[in-house]
Amino acid sequence: MKRFEGKTVLITGAASGIGRASALRLAEEGAQLALCDVQREALDATAKDAAVRGAACETAVVDVCDEAQVRAAVQGAVTRFGKLDVVCNVAGILRFDHTHELPLADWNRVVAINLTGTFLVCREAIPHLLATRGNIVNVASTAGMTGHPWAAAYAASKGGVIAFTRAVAVEYAQQGLRANSVCPGSIETPITKQFHIPEGANPKLVRRMMPLTGFAEPEKVANLIAFLGSDEGSHITGEELRIDGGALS
Repeated sequence: MKRFEGKTVLITGAASGIGRASALRLAEEGAQLALCDVQREALDATAKDAAVRGAACETAVVDVCDEAQVRAAVQGAVTRFGKLDVVCNVAGILRFDHTHELPLADWNRVVAINLTGTFLVCREAIPHLLATRGNIVNVASTAGMTGHPWAAAYAASKGGVIAFTRAVAVEYAQQGLRANSVCPGSIETPITKQFHIPEGANPKLVRRMMPLTGFAEPEKVANLIAFLGSDEGSHITGEELRIDGGALS
């Protein structure tokens, strides 16, 4: 399939995990890619692998919390490719703590990257997406949909992404812009490998998060992102789609 032939897609968090898998999937489908991450070496590796699959790539080292860097990355993509059709906000961080022990600085950092970063990228991209009647796919999490122990900051930030995405979808629907979020759970990525039970926590609570079909690779989420970002998802907006192996079923 070449559902993205002639389309420009900007992806944050493209150096690893779901962001990298999405970049490679969309490269195979003909997309022109603007790839962003804070990890230069891994970002360049993604761009190289995407180029092997036929994609023209623009890369930018971007801290999504930095307004100037975000603005420059979006403008760089438009300058290089002439337009912007799809934005995929994948950049994010995860940490686990007893909520009563969570330092304010760490709370602020999680919210800044996961939620405020998503806002900043969308804010800069929306004028360009309106011009192409494009769409946004934000990566949220099942943690934003149900009680997730030891992840108060992460859950709050991802719940915010879901609500923010709905707001954008409603606000711009009549102007032809779509916005959806995907809610992964039990996906094997670098950030989920950080999982640990805080000292003194009840291990039985881990069962609340377990999938019925086992853990999945990030390519499974990339498949869903590709569908939502393509014209095949043209009648879907303001939606949050779980991809969690039935964990919340």
